[in-house]
Amino acid sequence: MPVIRITDPDDERLADYRRLTDVVLRSRHEPAKGLYIAESAKVIRRALAAGHRPRSFLMGERWLADLEDVLTGVDADVPVYLGEPGTLEALTGYHMHRGALAAMHRPPLATVAEVIAGARRVAILEDIVDHTNVGAVFRAAAALGVDAVLVTPRCADPLYRRSVRVSMGTVFQVPWTRIQEWPAGLEELRAAGFTVVALALADDAVSLDELAADLPERLALVLGTEGDGLSAHAVAAADVVVRIPMAGGVDSLNVAAASAVAFWATRV
Repeated sequence: MPVIRITDPDDERLADYRRLTDVVLRSRHEPAKGLYIAESAKVIRRALAAGHRPRSFLMGERWLADLEDVLTGVDADVPVYLGEPGTLEALTGYHMHRGALAAMHRPPLATVAEVIAGARRVAILEDIVDHTNVGAVFRAAAALGVDAVLVTPRCADPLYRRSVRVSMGTVFQVPWTRIQEWPAGLEELRAAGFTVVALALADDAVSLDELAADLPERLALVLGTEGDGLSAHAVAAADVVVRIPMAGGVDSLNVAAASAVAFWATRV
């Protein structure tokens, strides 16, 4: 494959990587081009192992040898851009301490039916806007055996750079897609035999321990956004409302921490 050494951060061939600040990544830039950015050697390896197609690579000189085994397995016309640290920082807008980036083609999203087929436990993320939390939930899902993740229309994109990085690439490992109608889309899960469980603070909520003691055959855990938690219409659409028992005067956990607790308690 072509190895191209770069010295000019304004080189038009590098447009996919230019000024990769969070503001840019929350704009239309990536989805409009059908791309996402994989950051770090480990994440790039997981993306390629999942069958995702690279458009190009960008890295410091020392990372070329570290990634040589995977780079030799991609199409010969995919360029590898090499640059000095100062050039790379001027290009991307931040210090690339993880050494390597790849612009990857976004795979087409599967349907909800395809993602939940054969699944016993599914997590649903309602309107979670923090990319770090989305990535952390995916990492917990992968580590604790959740079969699939569904995200609502307004939930942050699991393939944004920070989500991918925080997940350690597990967004490529756990099947996921978007529910197009919310919360009406829960009917598809219910028709497939899932019990829909909302994690929320409610007067009629049962303890997570009670749910874990008698797990449904197929379980969909719905987790809400930071701060406000689940919306009222999401809670109303659930079959059961569950809360995590708390001590010390604390009433709730960060959504990523709550997801890990719930996934562990309901493991099969």
